Amino acid sequence: MMKRTSASFFVVAFLTAALSASCQEAISGSGAGGQQAKPAQATTPPGSRPLPAARIRSAAITILSSNVVNGGIGEWGFAALVEADGRRILFDTGAQADTVLRNVRSARIDLSEVTDLVFSHGHGDHTGGLMALRSELGKANRQALSRAHLAPGFFYPRIVQGREVNWNGELKAEYEAGGGTFIEHAKAEQIAPGVWLTGPIARVHPEENWWSGGGGRVKRPDSTLAENNMPEDQALVLDTERGLVVLSGCGHAGIINTLEYARQQVRQAPLHAVIGGFHLIGTEDARIDWTARKLKELGVENFFGAHCTGIEAVYRIRQITGLDRKACAVAAVGGVFRLDKGIDPGPIAR
Repeated sequence: MMKRTSASFFVVAFLTAALSASCQEAISGSGAGGQQAKPAQATTPPGSRPLPAARIRSAAITILSSNVVNGGIGEWGFAALVEADGRRILFDTGAQADTVLRNVRSARIDLSEVTDLVFSHGHGDHTGGLMALRSELGKANRQALSRAHLAPGFFYPRIVQGREVNWNGELKAEYEAGGGTFIEHAKAEQIAPGVWLTGPIARVHPEENWWSGGGGRVKRPDSTLAENNMPEDQALVLDTERGLVVLSGCGHAGIINTLEYARQQVRQAPLHAVIGGFHLIGTEDARIDWTARKLKELGVENFFGAHCTGIEAVYRIRQITGLDRKACAVAAVGGVFRLDKGIDPGPIAR
């Protein structure tokens, strides 16, 4: 069983406007088990206009699940609330059923009007809270968390110790039976003005930020097998007036691959903030140092490392990039990044 820590939760109030109706229309998923969700629409519906190019002017990202806490419940998992120009999106759902629920209740954050969520990838420490959240929030709004955005590979079976397993087949069946829709993004797409998903990330650098020993091999739709490098790993990107803000769950595709791909697909803009989990925990010093040097070359202005990034990795990145404590910190539960004010890590990581 995962260890938890508990204390009084500290976080400020945020915008409560619902996700705009301009968000891309959902496509119904198909079946359960190893079947995939249907892809997102390649074009806008007849009579509607394409999403306009936009620069977000106001944004905040609040950490709702991570390993370190300012208060509330800590766990090995990740979740964050994204707010951008009045739109609100949940990014991942934590590991245990009640972690995010308890943390938002303590912070008096209402998620019942949040209709869209994004899954960074299919590991259980990012998907575990989905059904509990959907059930509880649905008491106030049946559309709460009714659309889940993901990338191809999320439902691919894995071969572990010679046995085929599907981590998310049961989750798919239960979510769709309750009226939820999975939307698959096979390429970088804008899901609301200025809000992008990368879809699957090109693996240019051999970062290999995954633990293949525990995940065996992945079975592709054509039944061929490959190393389970988490092919569905994706990031959320906010295209803001100050540059790109990139949010990652674990960064299994590699943090540098992710950032370079985000700039290639969204905009060749400054990397104003890099937030979330980046799977550097337990990584040898040489790999962390290489990562930090690349972050410095890319001109990353703020780094807020959560979950599997690792505390030591955050400190080494701070040292090598030359970022100060205000611009490079451990992202604990209750920590916030604001576009206008930067990082507020809370007292435990300040």
